Amino acid sequence: MIRLNLVLLAAVIASAFYLVHTQYESRRLYTALDRSQAQARKLESEHEQLQVQKRAQATPARVQLLASRQLQMRPVTPGITQYVTVFEPQPTAPTTPER
Repeated sequence: MIRLNLVLLAAVIASAFYLVHTQYESRRLYTALDRSQAQARKLESEHEQLQVQKRAQATPARVQLLASRQLQMRPVTPGITQYVTVFEPQPTAPTTPER
């Protein structure tokens, strides 16, 4: 009877340790999940801010201003337009091979 009680006591202690370990692991995983979700929210917020900045940088007025100031470009007018004509070579008649 004593042996059975010791075996049962060992089983209860082992299951108690296992329970404490699983609760600890569960808390650790929940904390990691919470941190990951917070980081995902932060990255999503930064992504939205960058998208807004990108749209602000790409407005047509700003692009035109940068093109005229930094690249010294000017609007196209007929007076400064140069037209280039491409002459395509005329196809020649196929020659017959000599025998």
